[in-house]
Amino acid sequence: MKDLENKNVIITGASGGIGNSIVEKLYESGVNILASGTRVEKLEELKKKFEKIKILKFDISQSDKIEEFIEIASKELGGLDCIVNNAGITQDNLAIRMSIEEWKKVIDINLTSTFLMSKFAIKKMLKNKKGKIINITSVVGHTGNLGQTNYTASKAGIVAMSKSLAIEYAKKNINVNCISPGFIKTAMTDKIDEKFKETIISKIPSARLGEPQDIANAVIFLASSQSDYINGETLHVNGGLYMA
Repeated sequence: MKDLENKNVIITGASGGIGNSIVEKLYESGVNILASGTRVEKLEELKKKFEKIKILKFDISQSDKIEEFIEIASKELGGLDCIVNNAGITQDNLAIRMSIEEWKKVIDINLTSTFLMSKFAIKKMLKNKKGKIINITSVVGHTGNLGQTNYTASKAGIVAMSKSLAIEYAKKNINVNCISPGFIKTAMTDKIDEKFKETIISKIPSARLGEPQDIANAVIFLASSQSDYINGETLHVNGGLYMA
């Protein structure tokens, strides 16, 4: 996409399957990319595949260092036009067995850190008088899910938070939107028991799992000028599993 050429974009959680696809699609569009994650070997593999990207190891659980991370990443890129907050974790358990540590860890990493990444990115974007923030949530943040009270709460919280940020900064030409993936083919879904996977697929009108590229395509749209009049929205990419 021509209007993305030379835009400066940070991608968190870039070392995972969906993150890899986002990097690839943006790279093909001529974007200047800083890919971040916790697995150095995976980041280095990305660097070998896409030579022009920049990589930076960072654990978003280090909330006290997020402002510094945004500062370093922006300097490395030479500016900041867009951030894709893709990083997140799960720590599943039934509610009555879930420890306060399991609850807090998922909320802190998925929700609080996404807020802080967005906050400090917005500070940079205000100087440019424009910007795009794309937060990756999940279908289960809308439907709920067995054994995931912490994860679903964090993902639902991202949606509400993004709407509030969109209201606050729309007049500054900063767009804040979410992408809500359904069940996507990744290393995580590869581990699901085949019978359970068949049950999941039976509930999807498209009758298949999504591909990481499906999420990357949505990122391309929301990062581009074609989405300039879209703000505070959630783009559902789930094969019809959930229709808002």
